[in-house]
Amino acid sequence: MNATLQASIDRQRSILKGWLSSSLALLADDCRLAWPDRRTLERRLMEGLAELPYCKYLYLLDDRALQITSNASRAGLLESHYGRDRSDRPYLAEALAGNTFSLSDAYISRNSRRPSLTAVQIIRGEDGRLLGYLGADFDLRELPATQALYRQPGHWMQLKGDPAIRSGLFYQERVTSPLDERIDMVLDLLTELITVNGVFHMKLHFSSSRATLWSMDDPYRFRIHGIDDLSDPDLCLAYPRRDYPADADIPAAAIPRILQGFRELRYMDEIIYLRSGILNIFNGLVGLTFSCDGSHYMPWKEFLDKDIGFWLGASTAPKACG
Repeated sequence: MNATLQASIDRQRSILKGWLSSSLALLADDCRLAWPDRRTLERRLMEGLAELPYCKYLYLLDDRALQITSNASRAGLLESHYGRDRSDRPYLAEALAGNTFSLSDAYISRNSRRPSLTAVQIIRGEDGRLLGYLGADFDLRELPATQALYRQPGHWMQLKGDPAIRSGLFYQERVTSPLDERIDMVLDLLTELITVNGVFHMKLHFSSSRATLWSMDDPYRFRIHGIDDLSDPDLCLAYPRRDYPADADIPAAAIPRILQGFRELRYMDEIIYLRSGILNIFNGLVGLTFSCDGSHYMPWKEFLDKDIGFWLGASTAPKACG
């Protein structure tokens, strides 16, 4: 996981920890006073659900992580969980190691098969002896919407593809597609659609002669166009004219240069060549997938700085293939 994505997740976990730790500590203290009276403990857990409005289940475990109450849920007490051994569950690892409060990494729950979290609070007696654990399960979809949207970092990412394709790379060569035969017209038309007609994200499939386009007027749906559409200037009439967005990371003047870069990579070699190219004007990234199934995502300026020699290299493992 990249550092930016991890930082975004860590910030959200920090918010959840701050919200949960004090509430579970107070609930655990009340449970300590009633320990080990099951009925009194279960009544307190049901009350605790009102204090933790986003919690799905509350339960108590003894010092061996055996469940000594039913699961307290919005539907009432779930008896089937009484006596359950949770000692091998990953979300208990930190608590079993002695952490007073812990919040698990997200996991797929056994029952609902949905992303979930578990918070665990250690319960100790007046003498400091370990009595057990208070567990609280949360369904991620039911947590309050405090997440800030993750922003894709603007640095070069390189991903290796299917090993079967890579292993057979030198037994294949580029076959001229219908798009290749009309490539100049296609690229000119795409330049117009992006700079004048509101297309902000494009994926061009050279080998299968099609393009997938996203428009600012309808960003949740993509349009697929084959070679007949892509070589007909009338296509522009199907997309409303829009001013080029001022907040785009890629300037309009760079669009034809980027698309010409795609063209050069398509023809750079008969074995190692561009299979598809992606351009998004708002995050400023260019995506490349080569015949070896190696993929690259990089800032547009960095892409324009690279020449054909960089991608082909001088070794048996060209940069295009990783």
